[in-house]
Amino acid sequence: MRTNLNTLVLAGVKTATAGLTREYADEDEELEHVGERLVLVDDHNALLGVVEVTDVEVVRFADVSWDFARSEGEGDRSIEEWREGHRRFWARKGLTVDDDTQVVCIRFRLVSAGDGGISTGDLGT
Repeated sequence: MRTNLNTLVLAGVKTATAGLTREYADEDEELEHVGERLVLVDDHNALLGVVEVTDVEVVRFADVSWDFARSEGEGDRSIEEWREGHRRFWARKGLTVDDDTQVVCIRFRLVSAGDGGISTGDLGT
């Protein structure tokens, strides 16, 4: 799955991702913030690229927009298909999602990438 998602990001197709606020709480992680830089790594932790967060919004699952869902670039043909796919994904992780579940919607832009990864770049936030 990581390889597929990284490929979509590096190709410029995937410019957004979603998570659940409860996942952040469970992992004792803070939400991303605008301007933060995140690294893309492969399954062997080799650096593939860097993205910069351009927008972070927390919304109810039922309020995730089709525009955002399309920006995830994973081939969903409707917001209903996106919602069903994400419900299944989170269910496999043991998380139940209903209309009121809080979703973190993150938009980003690719800052740097290269064949076989990158070896330099400003990762500062």
